[in-house]
Amino acid sequence: MSLLQQIHSPADVKKLSIPELSLLAEEIRERLIVGVSRTGGHIGPNLGVVELTIAMHYVFDTPHDSFVFDVSHQAYVHKLLTGRADRFETIRQPDGLNGFMLRTESEHDSFGAGHAGTALSAALGMAVARDMNGGDEHIIALAGDAAFTNGITMEALNNIASSTKRLIVVLNDNAWSIDRNVGAIASYFHKIVTNPTFVTWHDRAVDLIERIGGKAAKHVAQKAEGAAKGLIGPGMLFEEFGLNYFGPIDGHDLPLLIETFKFLKQQNKPVLLHAITQKGRGFQPALEKQKKFHGLGPYDPETGETKPTGQKTYSEIFAESLTKLADSNDRVVAITAAMPNGTALDLFRPHHPKRYFDVGIAEEHAVIFAAGMATKGYKPFCAIYSTFLQRAFDPIVHDVCLQNLPVVFCMDRGGLSGDDGPTHHGLFDISYLRGVPNIVHMVPKDEDELADMMYTAMLYDAPSAIRYPRGIGPGVAVKEKPVALEIGKAEVIRDGHDVAIFGLGALLPLAVTMSDRLAAEGLSAAVINPRFAKPVDRECIAAYARQCGLIVTFEDHVLAGGFGSAVLEALNSLELQVPVIRIGWPDEFIEHGKVDALREKYGITVEAAMKQARPFLDAIAQSRLVAH
Repeated sequence: MSLLQQIHSPADVKKLSIPELSLLAEEIRERLIVGVSRTGGHIGPNLGVVELTIAMHYVFDTPHDSFVFDVSHQAYVHKLLTGRADRFETIRQPDGLNGFMLRTESEHDSFGAGHAGTALSAALGMAVARDMNGGDEHIIALAGDAAFTNGITMEALNNIASSTKRLIVVLNDNAWSIDRNVGAIASYFHKIVTNPTFVTWHDRAVDLIERIGGKAAKHVAQKAEGAAKGLIGPGMLFEEFGLNYFGPIDGHDLPLLIETFKFLKQQNKPVLLHAITQKGRGFQPALEKQKKFHGLGPYDPETGETKPTGQKTYSEIFAESLTKLADSNDRVVAITAAMPNGTALDLFRPHHPKRYFDVGIAEEHAVIFAAGMATKGYKPFCAIYSTFLQRAFDPIVHDVCLQNLPVVFCMDRGGLSGDDGPTHHGLFDISYLRGVPNIVHMVPKDEDELADMMYTAMLYDAPSAIRYPRGIGPGVAVKEKPVALEIGKAEVIRDGHDVAIFGLGALLPLAVTMSDRLAAEGLSAAVINPRFAKPVDRECIAAYARQCGLIVTFEDHVLAGGFGSAVLEALNSLELQVPVIRIGWPDEFIEHGKVDALREKYGITVEAAMKQARPFLDAIAQSRLVAH
């Protein structure tokens, strides 16, 4: 039996010797590489925290002690060590383990996450609550260096020392988020890591731990702390925030990590341990292609190769279209919040490097930065996933829309994000943008229309947003020159006089299929491509409301406040009464799973629409008979 097979809870980790823990680390890496090759997932980040996670579980006691993982995409090792190893092959699969920390999944998952920058705030909240309760548990926040470019992390740092006397922050420094980290914080960490003083003390630390063991830990930590304080003058950044800084240490050196955590466990003050790790460690393809192996679909566990799709994704079409717009318009700029790979702006960057801006994991800053550029005559295209743009809602309202600045929000992953689950589904952007004055919201039916909408947005002298799905589209070729669309004008795909079916964006094919089904029953059903979630085409809605006995709307979005709601509002203001069936996502957080299966489960299907429509269809057919 392997060592990993003997681990059923963190208590089993504590039974192993140090040499056995090193063997366990090797087994875990093999399990990660093989397991994730079948399911896809965040392989690179997890390979980098194997020893850190083992050491934390060896020294601390969850669930009494709480581990808070920033983003928590690096929690696979934690799951393997907390009684979920026998289900690991189900990760990110329907009814399987979630790819992130999930409180309802295990008592060892103290705080759920999926977005960056939340760990320190959550951990501080737990620590303060512990202090108020008179508890003795330890709270440990594990955050990557990229999370420190996020404003929420800095806000938490500002409050830690004044709020609690006991908190452990682990800075997992691997110099990457998805792409290589950027900005002053990244440069600052690099200065620490490359400082000769620290290199010397790291070497001495390893030697002392090997020769003397735990007795040397306090001495080493104190020396490292003293050297750290002298690095940039009278005090380091974290020291100025009131956290005692220790490190940097080798985040893959298990004996050193264990002794250091034992030492930090005794400290009655907020501390920060700076651990240097290697993203993708133990898997050569992940080391050679850091961006690709941050998170990906299934791959060959030997070579790391993935199956080519043979078709461009919406993200790639977006980047290529933006590159063409920038070729002909020197005022076009591209902005991303640490997601050049995910948004495909890494394809734009080589063509226009001086007009490409990665601001780190800082969505609020990205939006206000874009607003500032817009005041000087530039046309910023701000590429942020729909789920991440939620974090910048106030800047969208206050800094962009209130001032009516021509910023374009390009919302990748608009709609269901499948295996990533509720933290990544982009199901709310129509609702949270539709009520904001001045903004136009567009939704393309295919790749070519996406290019047209980007061209339209470039010409439009006010805020605009475009949402498009994850992955590939229907495969429609993009024409050489895009055309400008009339703002708020829908496209009638098929005329009809019994039923009007509006299929928004990627769900237009469902509208076409339903129309075909109705035609087979002898009913005439119009198919409309709305194009605009705001403003909706009131003339089109009114025309079909007057001639049809039923309106149906399909949208890859929550029903509350979505496109169907906009249609109802338009009908109400027009004082037109016609039955409306809205097909979209319910007022729930949708779990992870395969898109088609989730749509089937929640009734985002033609069959569900037909079932709801049946009484009205029968009435339409009956009225026809009476008329004849």
